[in-house]
Amino acid sequence: MEALKLKTLDDLLLSSEERVELIGGEIVRRPMTRFAHGQTQMRTARRLGPFDRDGGPGGDWWFATEISVAYEPHECPSHDLAGWRRERLPHPPAGVIELPPDWACEIVSPGHERKDTRHLPQLLKRHRVPCYWLIWPEDRTLVAYALDGGDWREIATLKDQGRGRIPPFDAIELDLADLLADG
Repeated sequence: MEALKLKTLDDLLLSSEERVELIGGEIVRRPMTRFAHGQTQMRTARRLGPFDRDGGPGGDWWFATEISVAYEPHECPSHDLAGWRRERLPHPPAGVIELPPDWACEIVSPGHERKDTRHLPQLLKRHRVPCYWLIWPEDRTLVAYALDGGDWREIATLKDQGRGRIPPFDAIELDLADLLADG
């Protein structure tokens, strides 16, 4: 029996395929983006825009969409949205980023929930990413987690027309209907 050879970041960078990421040593295709996914991603990034400049309401951040983060030799997922505090990342990197974000957000796609709800939370926990959000456009739900004592603790849930102030961006109130493109 031949041993399974785990793929690395080098293999990912050599891949001729578009929209792929490295998950558990496998190069996997990202799902096709649906309209609701794209709108939610764009609107969330836009709503968090005040944090992405000097003197923002909750500190200065860098945000990126569809950003690949090389956490480990066999783990380089592409986050739908991710943010780094500028005190930890003074300048954006030129290539693949290796510094774990301070916040990551996934827009959960039907059929791809396992990666977002099982694999990524464990990876982010190992790398001490402080905040992780999941948004389900189809279920009209946002669930936010914070790392607390080395484990995830649910800190907020917005459903349907819910509104709330959610760390690390609790300086502003978020309206889920607005993030889901129907507000």
